[in-house]
This record gives sequence, C-alpha cells and structure tokens, in this order.
Amino acid sequence: MEIGYALSSEEHRPRELVRSAQLAEDAGFTFALVSDHFHPWIDRQGQSPFVWTVLGGIATATKCLRVGTGVTCPIIRIHPAIVAQAAATAAAMFEGRFFFGVGTGENLNEHVVGERWPPADMRRSMLEEAIAVIRELWRGQLTTFRGKYFDVENARLYTLPDEPPELYVAAAATASAGLAGTIGDGLIGTAPDADLISAFEAAGGSDKPRYGQVTVCWAETEAEARRTAFEWWPNAALKGPLSQELPLPSHFEAAAEMVDEAAVADAVVCGPDPAAHMAAIDAFADAGYTHVYVHQVGDDQRGFCRFYEQEVLPAYAASATRA
Repeated sequence: MEIGYALSSEEHRPRELVRSAQLAEDAGFTFALVSDHFHPWIDRQGQSPFVWTVLGGIATATKCLRVGTGVTCPIIRIHPAIVAQAAATAAAMFEGRFFFGVGTGENLNEHVVGERWPPADMRRSMLEEAIAVIRELWRGQLTTFRGKYFDVENARLYTLPDEPPELYVAAAATASAGLAGTIGDGLIGTAPDADLISAFEAAGGSDKPRYGQVTVCWAETEAEARRTAFEWWPNAALKGPLSQELPLPSHFEAAAEMVDEAAVADAVVCGPDPAAHMAAIDAFADAGYTHVYVHQVGDDQRGFCRFYEQEVLPAYAASATRA
C-alpha cells in the first residue's frame, strides 16, 4: 500500500497548494492528487484556483513527488483537445512524475458554460470519446476527429512529454469502474467498495493501480477535529448522487443543514489517534486498492503532515510499491 496526499483546491489558495505539496514530499508522501474544480462545494471552503496553473508551480517546487489531477472532467467545461494540451504540458513539466485523472464530473463545475447537464450514462459515453480524442492528440500527429460529441479539426500538439502520462478513470459506480478497467490505465475511487474493484478487474483492470481517497481531519484533540470537519467539510455526510447533481455551493450549504457534527464525524476520520487513520486506510486495502491518498480538512496541513510522517507513514513504508 502506497500512501499519498490530497491537495484540496477548494480550501487553499494557489501558493498554499504549492507549499503543501512541498510539505507532503518532505514528510514522505510519494504521490499527490489535486482537485480540479470551478467552484468549492460550499462558500466556507472559499477557493477554487485553475488547476493547470497550480500544477506548473508544483512541478518546479517538488523533486520526486508524483502528481495527478483528482480529477479533471474533459467533457463539458473544457473541450478534450484543450485538456489534452494542458495535460501534455503538465507531463512535460513534471518529467515523468505526472498522471492524469479524469471523470464524468459534477454539475457544480460544468454548468458554468451554459450547457445542459447530461444524465450519467451519456456522461460516460462522452468521457469514453473524450479519452479517445486525448490519446489521439498525445500521438503528436496532425489530427482530425469526427465524433458523436466532439470534433477536432487539423490539430497537432507540439509540446509533448517523452512518454504519454498514465490516464486513470474515476468511478463511483460499477459501470464507470468497468469503463476504467477497459480504457484506463488505473482507477480512482472515493469509497472502499470491493464491488467496484471487482467490476474494474473484470473489465481488464486486474494488473492496473487503484487509487482511493480517504478524508480525515487531524487536530490535537478529537473535539477540535470534529468542529473543523463540520465547519469546513459538511458535504462529506451527504448521501446519494447529490455531489454530481447540485449546481451551486449554496445548494450544498442548504443540503448540509440537514447533517450534524456527528454525521460528519462518521464520514471523516477525526482526531489524533493514528489507529483510526490507519483503519480507514486499511479498509481501502482490504477492498483491493493499491494506493490511498489522504485529504486533510482545514488549515492545518503542516500539523497533519508532521503527524503522518511520525505516526502513520512508517507503518506502510515497508510495503509501499511504485505504480
């Protein structure tokens, strides 16, 4: 099991994200995923910088940390040809340390260009075609593509990495996990769901990496951590498809009024007990994930990195393997 770090664009300004990536690398995290949003989930989180600018800063500020998007939606807000160029440039900047995470996105971020929000099955079809566009452009040849959803006219990417980055597909349902196994180089998930892993493996993903996200809130006391998690990340306790369907932060705030601190603490590991953090990580390992990246809610990224460096990462160091 390899342990990574989540760079939460919804909570931190661009330079803070770059500093946090440095902290994570220094603490011993071997990889990181950075969220790609237009809006935060709620106004309290307060940020949402353009991920491709942030990635350039991280590339120059780190030396060995592997970094990917967690995740980019290449189907509505940005055309896949432009996303292909952005990812190719990021991969060239990172010189072998960049991987590209993609998914079907959330209405929260994609509605901003005035296009309708498609149903889930259509978004999966759009993602499959977008990935085909991206991979074709990464060949570096003059490309014309006529698809059901996307067209590309006489386009060529001139700035390319030595090798195309690995492309991982996010999944919260078995249909998307199957798509990830078929056309992706790996899987990204947010729940320790063994059925998801089984669908991924059955579709061709048995030898591919699986990345899972754990959300935690470390603080000196459990009570402080619970307060911080409830204030900053109440959306963790929302159930069902709301995270894909609601269009505005104010809508998430209204939905979050229906949850309390205890419900958030059930969804977010809170406090300074390393056993609780490791239990959450181990649940993903038991489900079949090979990598887990940890999202620390709130401002105290330095304290969290110190805690993981001393209390959590050593327990996994012997078994960590490169993807």
